[in-house]
Amino acid sequence: MKKILLSALAMTAIVLVATAQRYAVIDTKYILDKMPEYKEAQKKLDQFSEQWQQEIEVKQRDLDKMYRSYEAEQVMLSEELRKKREDELFNREKEVRDLQKKRFGFEGDLFKKRQELVKPLQDKVYNAVQKLAVARQYDFILDKSEGITVIFADPKLDKSDDVLREIGVK
Repeated sequence: MKKILLSALAMTAIVLVATAQRYAVIDTKYILDKMPEYKEAQKKLDQFSEQWQQEIEVKQRDLDKMYRSYEAEQVMLSEELRKKREDELFNREKEVRDLQKKRFGFEGDLFKKRQELVKPLQDKVYNAVQKLAVARQYDFILDKSEGITVIFADPKLDKSDDVLREIGVK
């Protein structure tokens, strides 16, 4: 009886070990920070950012000067000239906001430069992770750099279609 129980226990342990999912944890931020190409790309991004920020600051200073001038002369201006100057101020303000949005907004110049300079390096890391996952037969690789994110998952483990079938969606 003991032999049968021990054999069954051993078989259960073997099955559990064989079906256990293998996973690894990486830190992409740490990996990227160690790459000289990434440091260079980051330095270029910082230069572009600084240059564009200075451009915006110059336009903002000009706008501020125009506004102060308008406030000082406002009392002496006719209604027509006052309206014209207010329109000029409004247009300049809009130009500054548009330039900020163009440079730093969602999908602005900085975003595009980041895509151009950093995305290839991120792709390089991702491809290396995928090769490692396949070579070492990992089912999951988690990225701990910005919270826990699944960076690689064996597609055969994706049960999304099963869930869709369960809720009646084809």
